Amino acid sequence: MYAPAGVKTDPKMPVPEMMKAWVLGDPNELKRVEKPTPVPGKAEVLVRVDAVAICATDLDVISEGPPAMIEGGKPFNKNFTPGHEYMGTVAALGPGVDEFAIGDRVTVEIHAGCGQCKRCRMGMYTSCLNYGLNYGEMDKGHRANGFTTNGGFATYAVNNINTLIKIGDEMSDEEATLVVTAGTSMYGLTELGGLVAGESVLVSGPGPIGLLGVAVAKSLGATPVILTGTRDNRLEVGRELGADHVVNVRNEDPVEAVRKLTGGKGIDYVVECSGAPGAINQAGRMLNRGGKICLAAFPHEPDLIDVAHLVRNNIYIYGIRGEGKSATHRAHAFMAAKRFDATKIHTHTFDMEELPTALRYARERIEDAIKVVVKNAR
Repeated sequence: MYAPAGVKTDPKMPVPEMMKAWVLGDPNELKRVEKPTPVPGKAEVLVRVDAVAICATDLDVISEGPPAMIEGGKPFNKNFTPGHEYMGTVAALGPGVDEFAIGDRVTVEIHAGCGQCKRCRMGMYTSCLNYGLNYGEMDKGHRANGFTTNGGFATYAVNNINTLIKIGDEMSDEEATLVVTAGTSMYGLTELGGLVAGESVLVSGPGPIGLLGVAVAKSLGATPVILTGTRDNRLEVGRELGADHVVNVRNEDPVEAVRKLTGGKGIDYVVECSGAPGAINQAGRMLNRGGKICLAAFPHEPDLIDVAHLVRNNIYIYGIRGEGKSATHRAHAFMAAKRFDATKIHTHTFDMEELPTALRYARERIEDAIKVVVKNAR
């Protein structure tokens, strides 16, 4: 029976000594194995993983490796379990933990950071200077589940208490997995200035982060909110989430469309979620002078940028990583208050044992898949 020293458990919620987990072998090779159930340390809890959403970054990790970093390098053949957008139930408490109780339903953030470096002290724990340096003699306490430490494609996972948000029973498992996605969108708008009420916002790319970026911007009072993309079905979801205007870039020039929609002035903020070639230059030409761009996507190739245009027009560019500065807590507050319906982007659910199929649906966008969720039976 699972009973590590100093760890509090409850006989009403027994924890097995071994658990099922998917581990990454070679690129694109996942195997379901039995692993020892992890043990929470100080300021940590053991979470029974109930549901996990698949992120495009999971697909990158599984096929390419980065941005995951295990033992200072790529995550392949290191008994590593990916998956980071999960929710679940607190199953055991590490030594001294009294902020949570066994049985609490929680959703999680990805990054705890080390809590010691200057970036963590600024609240920029997604930019922790000790990223990936959490093994052996290089232990700094850093944790980024699914990237530098084991993630949620398993039965259990360990989380720092700072990464947990209690959720009510009225929020479904599937919706709870989307809090971190909405948190990333919220973080982008926070870095652009936060107070966007009455300001104009364009979101480029109707993926999960872009679609919830529309919802968050609208909930914060932005007007108008414009969404650009190439797929009419996703643009329509964007309308349902609050977009005032949508632009299919296959049918019309987005820069001209934006200028027309803003009376020639241009937009105040662009949240770039497409990662498409030329997207930054396009964003720069959509903006009014002094406007701001948030880069929220991981482009797969380097891109040429007209820096002179950005400088002449006093345009600011911010890159974000994940869901920093407690943005997930703010996103959860909006979702719990029903300020927007994040479940509109959830399209498919699979059992955890069907993870390879779920990944294929997400990668190939089978049946117009947007957000695919896998669940553990319980």
